[in-house]
Amino acid sequence: MLQQLNGHSSSSHDQSRVSLREDIQEFLSGEAPLHQLDDLTKVNPVTLETVLRCLQVRYMVDTFYTNAGCTLVALNPFKPVPGLYSPEMMREYHAASQPQKLKPHIFTVGEQTYRNVKSLIEPVNQSIVVSGESGAGKTWTSRCLMKFYAVVATSPTSWENHKIAERIEQRILNSNPVMEAFGNACTLRNDNSSRFGKFIQLQLNRAQQMTGAAVQTYLLEKTRVACQASSERNFHIFYQICKGASEEERVQWHLPKGSTFSWLPNPERTLEEDCFEVTREAMLHLGIDTPTQNNIFKVLAGLLHLGNVQFADSEDEAQPCQLTEEAKCSVRTSASLLQLPENMLLETLQIRTIRAGRQQQVFRKACSRAECDTRRDCLAKLVYARLFDWLVLVINSSIYADPDSWTTFIGLLDVYGFESFPDNSLEQLCINYANEKLQQHFVAHYLRAQQEEYAVEGLEWSFVNYQDNQTCLDLIEGSPISICSLINEECRLNRPSSAAQLQTRIESALAGSPCLGHNKLSREPSFVVVHFAGPVRYHTAGLVEKNKDPVPPELTGLLQQSQHSLLTVLFPTDPKEKTQEKPSGQNRTPALTVVSKFKASLEQLLRILQNTTPHYIRCIKPNNQGQPQSFLQEEVLSQLEACGLVETIHISAAGFPIRVSHQNFMERYELLRRLCPRASSSFHNPYSAKEHSEQPPQGEAATLQTLLQDILHILPALTGTAATPADSAECTPAPLQCGRTKVFMTDFMLELLENGRTQVLEQCARCIQCGWRQHQRRKQKRQRRAATLIQAAVRSWLTRKHIQRLHIAATVIKHAWQKWRIRMAFLASKELDGLEEKHFSQAHGSPNSSPLPPMQPRLLGAIIRLWPLGLVLANAAVGIRGFQRKLVVHACLQLPSGSSRSSSVQTAQQDQAGVRSIRALPQGSIRFHCRKSPLRYADTCPEPSPSSVTGFNQILLEKHRPIHV
Repeated sequence: MLQQLNGHSSSSHDQSRVSLREDIQEFLSGEAPLHQLDDLTKVNPVTLETVLRCLQVRYMVDTFYTNAGCTLVALNPFKPVPGLYSPEMMREYHAASQPQKLKPHIFTVGEQTYRNVKSLIEPVNQSIVVSGESGAGKTWTSRCLMKFYAVVATSPTSWENHKIAERIEQRILNSNPVMEAFGNACTLRNDNSSRFGKFIQLQLNRAQQMTGAAVQTYLLEKTRVACQASSERNFHIFYQICKGASEEERVQWHLPKGSTFSWLPNPERTLEEDCFEVTREAMLHLGIDTPTQNNIFKVLAGLLHLGNVQFADSEDEAQPCQLTEEAKCSVRTSASLLQLPENMLLETLQIRTIRAGRQQQVFRKACSRAECDTRRDCLAKLVYARLFDWLVLVINSSIYADPDSWTTFIGLLDVYGFESFPDNSLEQLCINYANEKLQQHFVAHYLRAQQEEYAVEGLEWSFVNYQDNQTCLDLIEGSPISICSLINEECRLNRPSSAAQLQTRIESALAGSPCLGHNKLSREPSFVVVHFAGPVRYHTAGLVEKNKDPVPPELTGLLQQSQHSLLTVLFPTDPKEKTQEKPSGQNRTPALTVVSKFKASLEQLLRILQNTTPHYIRCIKPNNQGQPQSFLQEEVLSQLEACGLVETIHISAAGFPIRVSHQNFMERYELLRRLCPRASSSFHNPYSAKEHSEQPPQGEAATLQTLLQDILHILPALTGTAATPADSAECTPAPLQCGRTKVFMTDFMLELLENGRTQVLEQCARCIQCGWRQHQRRKQKRQRRAATLIQAAVRSWLTRKHIQRLHIAATVIKHAWQKWRIRMAFLASKELDGLEEKHFSQAHGSPNSSPLPPMQPRLLGAIIRLWPLGLVLANAAVGIRGFQRKLVVHACLQLPSGSSRSSSVQTAQQDQAGVRSIRALPQGSIRFHCRKSPLRYADTCPEPSPSSVTGFNQILLEKHRPIHV
């Protein structure tokens, strides 16, 4: 055991063994810091013993996740850990710039896969393979990863998209409780063991938002419906409807309290999964309405009552077996719930129909008690399997997205863990066969393929030995002879199967395989297969019958006659099936067996995994009892040996997990030469990328070598140290090596390169921002100048238009005023025409007459122009009074203000209302060049006396004494 722990063969020298033992003791002597080792590649030396002790110390301080190179080791805590899977923890790992620097967690793997999808380097689909024994925590890990992606991959930009994302997220999460209720059960090793395999495809669009999902299932253990081992239970859904149904539903489904069912063992045991309301609510969110749920639960209740149908041995073999007294009521209830004719149901279970001869003659034969029980179990398994497949279709139709709406996906593979029970049959053989295939995928993809790739690429590499399980796979599925081929051949032979004969054939045909063993102490026919996780003994009794999985056609015909709305959907009446049931004996094609179907589905799954970038999570079970804080070294050691964890750590510590082709490396990291001054000149050539693409392979290799040298000189600046690459190479292996077609890097090196690339991109972004801002400022300045010019032009145009409008208005007013003035002058001239002539004649006749003073022409012009306005202002009933009135009159008549004797103004009395008259009396005669007025007194010149008023003034003025101004 010591040699096995140390990983050395028996041919090793004693001195090396002693030295290794001393190194192990020296490493384990300081156990205090062991819990701080987040990555097992830092363990020195790497042995099973040192790895086991590190995991144990970390487990005892409630640290359940540890990195092991490319694999994450997850220990089942067997207890709730507050905050370990909270949404806050999910956002912390999602928002971290470098999640790998945080503590190891399943969210680290989830975030890495999510960022790989977003990466620009070969964005390929991602997959996470969750493996481990039954009860190691695979289902819980898958459930937490789905919640993580539902939180981080739904970041919509609009409210409508937010609602769509929430609905998709809710449906994807609600598929878990439904699948677990109908597909999980309590076993000896796990209270919530998946009895089927599933591959969940989370679909992402170009914006890395989750748009849908798809679920693919593998090999449901339908035999559990009718057969449960001791201390195990049936599927969870049966216990949920019996414990969570209401009183009305109990009456409707015929499930009274205290009733017992033979297919419902250990009903008194209560588990966390027995939550009926959670399942019903999840079904509602998936689009399964309440009436459809009621039909589903009626069918399940009918299957439970069908399990209570027991037959008694018949005394006459020709007569069918009769029911026991307790079973008569169960048959009636089951037929009522399934809506089948009771007589037809009973007859189908008791009588077998045989078709023989070329004419396909029908014979009816009574079944024995064992055959009746087998047909009853077959009927229940057939209904449950169809119901499970229908639920998967409903879930996929509810959560699947249109193929045009998504571009990449992240796959979660959760399959049954490795199983080894006291009695192992075909189910355990298929389950362990699937685990062997997944282990071989890990070995071929990581342990073997990576080391072979190092040798092909010309890297300096010393091969690490590992445990290859290809021999075991050849034993199970190899060609031309294997266990599967022999079992299928027994199914094709038209003869009764014999367990001892099958054992003999397997042992004789495959005797040369080192993975085939035989337990000589076993009394029952069996064979032993040495799997990668340990030897398992399989019983050959019933192996061929389970592989055939025969379904009597009369059972299918019976279910097609059901009036139940759900059963009519599960078992439609298809005319093609009737024609296929009666082929000729020579042209009959062999029916697909369970092993053949399972093998085909596994090959399809592996093809999907090979086209993705895989990530591995190894779930480890600390103990078989499910007790927290209990770490059993023997049980954990066997699991570590089985999964090849030590070899994985060796290869991860010395290998290069990151591989990038030359072209992709140059396209992504050539911009790092900006950090190197001597290479910056060549980088700025805009045709450099084109030249690289047109260069021959030799020139490209030389360019790549130059680029690598430049990057190696940049590494000290990236790390912030002054060490040169040569100095670092002396201490540790080179973190970057160039192969013939690819560049190999460690995670640390990739982190440095990405940080440097981010730094360069930030510098470029700052330059672009500066240039853009300068351009924006120049543009804004030009726009401001143009706006100023436009505003000035518009304002000048508006001013001109305004002045033009004012000029036009002034012209109109001027013309109107001039017209009115001329008219008034004309009227005044007509009145004063006669007076002027008379006064002129008197002036010539009087010898004492004197010439007109120089003020008279101006005063005469004022009278002509403004006398109407003066008349209005001076004689208005309301307005100005007193001295102001006199000033207005003087201003209107343009009288000289120096002498008050030169002119006088006559106004009306202030106490009389209305407009009277206003006149400035001339001092001499005034000549009007108008024709003679026809009025009677118009030619009479007014007297110079202020008291004499004649002619037109006499008409206008009242006869009262004027006031001299």
